[in-house]
Amino acid sequence: MRDEEAVRRFVERMGRMLAAMGVPPMAARVMLTVMTAEEDALSAADLAERLGASSGAISGAVRYLVDVDLLRREPVPGSRRDLYLLSSQSWWEAMVGKMNRLQLIADTVDEGIAAIGDPDSRPGRTMAEMRDFFVFCHDELLLAMERWEQRKPARD
Repeated sequence: MRDEEAVRRFVERMGRMLAAMGVPPMAARVMLTVMTAEEDALSAADLAERLGASSGAISGAVRYLVDVDLLRREPVPGSRRDLYLLSSQSWWEAMVGKMNRLQLIADTVDEGIAAIGDPDSRPGRTMAEMRDFFVFCHDELLLAMERWEQRKPARD
């Protein structure tokens, strides 16, 4: 049987953990509230009520989550309201999309190395190590995602 108080505590605790990892705190709480809801979609008013948050805080959080493809906005026909539901992408697929930033950072560091002019100088070596680290992270995450694709449970 569902324990609403335990669900609320989970949302708060997990929200703090995600916030410590860099996810905006209210966005984390909103995402978790949608994930744990019995309903397929929630309105901004539903989210504000469940989280005890202002409409402005909810608005900023859902905007962020829609921008990073974790939530999808669906208008309610005949109304000015929107409903928010989990994206057709799963959370990890949305994060994989952001991995391209790692490669972009590595490519941009290459520009810095070229600007320095001497890749064997102290700053050139330091920048090359930074670039190599981001390339390594990108490549390892790609491999991890491939392994996850093979291992993840099938969803309905």
